[in-house]
Amino acid sequence: MGNVQPTITPYEDFDVMADIKAIRKASKGMGTDEDTIISILANRSAAQRVEIKQAYFEKYDDDILNCKEAYMLVHEQDLEADIEDDTSGEVRNLLVSLLQANRDESYEVDEALAEQDATSLFEAGEDRFGTDESTFTYILTHRNYLQLQATFKIYETLSGTDILDAIDSEATGTLKDCYISLVRCAKNPQLYFARRLNAAMKGAGTDEDTLIRIIVGRSEVDLETIKDMYLEKYDVTLKDALSSECGGDFKRLLIEILH
Repeated sequence: MGNVQPTITPYEDFDVMADIKAIRKASKGMGTDEDTIISILANRSAAQRVEIKQAYFEKYDDDILNCKEAYMLVHEQDLEADIEDDTSGEVRNLLVSLLQANRDESYEVDEALAEQDATSLFEAGEDRFGTDESTFTYILTHRNYLQLQATFKIYETLSGTDILDAIDSEATGTLKDCYISLVRCAKNPQLYFARRLNAAMKGAGTDEDTLIRIIVGRSEVDLETIKDMYLEKYDVTLKDALSSECGGDFKRLLIEILH
C-alpha cells in the first residue's frame, strides 16, 4: 500500500536452534537475562518467532503462548465468545466480522464496485430516514483499504459530504466510534496508528496494551513510516515519546523493535 517501510525484516543469519538455546539459558536458573531475550525476539520476523515458538516447545516441552491462547488462559473464555456475550446489535456484528478476518487483503481496486458501494452507503445513510447500519458494517469490514479510499472519494462526489462527516451525523455511540476508526485507518493507516500511539501515552497512565499491539503488529509492515508520521504530526520522535512515558524492560523491548 504505497511506499511504506517496516522496522523489522527477516533476520539474515537466523538459526532457530541457537535462538531457543539462548532463550532457554536466559530464562532459567538464577534470574532472567531480559536483554538477551529482548535482543532475540525484537529482531526476528513474525514467521521466525513462530518457528522459535514451535522449536522451543518441541525441544523443551514448554510452550510459548500465542495471543489467543494467552487470552483464554487469563480469561477462561474464547475472545469471539466474549465479544458475542458482551456486545449486541450492529456493534457485535462489526467486531465479530473484524475478528473473523473477512476483509479482502489484496491491493486491487474495482472502480465499478467503488461506485456501487458509494451509492449503497449514500442510500443507507444520508438518502433515507434512519440508517441502514448493516450496509456500513459490511462494506467497512470487507473491502480492502485502497478499495475503500476509492469508495470514499466517489461518496464525497456523489453526496457533497465527506464520509467522516456523514458518519458523524448518521451514527451514534460506540458504533459511530468504530466506524470513524475504520474510516480513518482506511484513509491513512500510518497517521491513524501514529494518533493511536500518541493517545496511548497521554493522560493518566500509559495504555501498554495499545503500544504493544501497534508496535509489534506493524513492525514488519509500516512501522518505519509510522515513526515518520509521528514525528511530522507531533514534532517529537516516537522513540523519545516512548522513553519519557515507559520504563524498564518494557521500554527496552519497544525501543529495540523501533530500531
